[in-house]
This record gives sequence, structure tokens and C-alpha cells, in this order.
Amino acid sequence: MTERIVVVGAALLDGGRLLAARRSAPTELAGRWELPGGKVEPGEAPEAALVRELREELGVETEAVRRVAGEWPLRSPYVLQVWTARLLAGSPEPKALQDHDELRWLTAGTLWDVEWLEQDVGAVREVARVLDAGGAEG
Repeated sequence: MTERIVVVGAALLDGGRLLAARRSAPTELAGRWELPGGKVEPGEAPEAALVRELREELGVETEAVRRVAGEWPLRSPYVLQVWTARLLAGSPEPKALQDHDELRWLTAGTLWDVEWLEQDVGAVREVARVLDAGGAEG
């Protein structure tokens, strides 16, 4: 059996809002929305990968808060795991630095106003429960 490779997604929460990122590449994903993140490198803790990926993709300083229940299959051998995360004090506002062309803060009421990638829908449903419960900080 092939070794699974974990892809971490960030449910970046701030003041009761969730950050969504619109893909600009690759072509088959462009225009759809996702939770930002990326691959965990060999020997790297998922939480550390999350912080690194958000720094690279969005230019922000964050901390992982809590793993979201569940795991979602991506193209084999990848699986998506999601953590809630929060911006650290003094972090700049997120910017679309790579692989994305737009960012949007969504509230519980606007969460489904964007077209999420299929693999992110289950995770976003779980995060919606956090938002609905008023858990702005995850």
C-alpha cells in the first residue's frame, strides 16, 4: 500500500469569520475556493506545516489551534486534514501570494456563497459547526 501523504488545510478564523482562498492554478482547480494550506514535508509536524504554508501562501503569522474532526481523500496518495488556526497578534492581513488570486473572509451566513472544491466541502461543513457555535477562535 502506498504511503499516505497528508495535506494540511487551514480553517483560519478571525472574529467569527473564515478565510477562503480562490485557486488560480492548476487550471482544473482555478476559480474554485479552498482552505489554504499544503503538503506536510517528511519529518514535519502537521501543525508546523500549516504555519509554514500560511506564511508562504498568505504572508501571515499564525498558530494551529485544533484539528477538525475527519479526514478527506484527495488524489491518491494524498489526504486532507484540517486544523483551525488563528492570526497571531501583529500579523499582517492575509494576501494572495501564490496559487490564489482572491481571498475572502466569510461568516457563518456567507460560507456557501463561494464554490468550494469538492474535497474541501466536508471540512467546511465541520468548520461551519465551529462558526455556528460561536467558536471564533476555533
